[in-house]
Amino acid sequence: MATKMINKTLFLTYFCLFIYILLSSGVILYNKWVLSPKYFNFPLPITLTMIHMGFSGAVAFLLIRILKVVSPVKMTFEIYATCVVPISAFFASSLWFGNTAYLHISVAFIQMLKALMPVATFVVAIVCGTEKARCDVFLNMVLVSVGVVISSYGEIHFNVVGTFYQVTGIFAEALRLVLTQVLLQKKGLSLNPITSLYYIAPCSFVFLFVPWYLLEKPAMEVSQIQFNFWIFFSNALCALALNFSIFLVIGRTGAVTIRVAGVLKDWILIALSTVIFPESTITGLNITGYAIALCGVVMYNYIKVKDVRASQQPTEIIPDRITKDWRFEKRPSDIYAPLNAGNNEGSIGGNGFTSDIERR
Repeated sequence: MATKMINKTLFLTYFCLFIYILLSSGVILYNKWVLSPKYFNFPLPITLTMIHMGFSGAVAFLLIRILKVVSPVKMTFEIYATCVVPISAFFASSLWFGNTAYLHISVAFIQMLKALMPVATFVVAIVCGTEKARCDVFLNMVLVSVGVVISSYGEIHFNVVGTFYQVTGIFAEALRLVLTQVLLQKKGLSLNPITSLYYIAPCSFVFLFVPWYLLEKPAMEVSQIQFNFWIFFSNALCALALNFSIFLVIGRTGAVTIRVAGVLKDWILIALSTVIFPESTITGLNITGYAIALCGVVMYNYIKVKDVRASQQPTEIIPDRITKDWRFEKRPSDIYAPLNAGNNEGSIGGNGFTSDIERR
């Protein structure tokens, strides 16, 4: 009986991981297909992101205010103005820049550039005072950076504009993650996937309206843009499903498993993108550089997990740790933060569970 229960638990855990990898890869490829001029030809990344934000906010409002599936957190005007607004601003920026990169560079190269996420988060965390400069972590960051530079040098269709947008989106996402950790934790506020969308999605929509009005609205008036309701509805639905799948994965696994799943997902996505989008050519130098960067990322993840275990081990007795295995892998900073299209996984879905768990 106990063996059956263990097998069932393992099956559900791996099933959740499979769903996460499937949805995460699917949303990225779907966004690329929608935005690319060679395919669906909807070259309006801000508009697509606003559709996602509007859909997510509406679903969250329905679940909280109408169906009352979850209760809203105690949100004061002060917390909203000082925490939610700045987080939403960087969230919107990461979505905008990340989605715009689709128009200029391939999905495979975007995934390789996203290996810079730990570097960006580490630098921003040091500047904001939430992380101390450490020699071992710094060396890992240098290794990651060298790998990304080599991968970029080997990119056949290297595009400065697309690379700039993607790297800028990565640093905007890093700022969002650090601000989420600093501001929300300071207020003792913890958000689940639904409440995150309820508060952040509408505010991000408002921030995106300004660049949309200035940059994309005039283009929509002079060009023939096709709009298929079912394409955009299914795209937004997939991004929303990804957001919820992340919550399930976090609840059933620990930081180590999530990190491994993230690395596996990136390799699968790179391989799939070359098949679905033939113009995405990968060179040996691309793979070599990305492999070097991943070595740095894996070492960084190992250091972070070891730090978490070391900090919690003295305060927990052994039986307690055995029965609560998934809990000891999480840090107090591992509050939920929605993923995003800025990291090319959909407006509400990215490469980041939290500042430490996923690099998008």
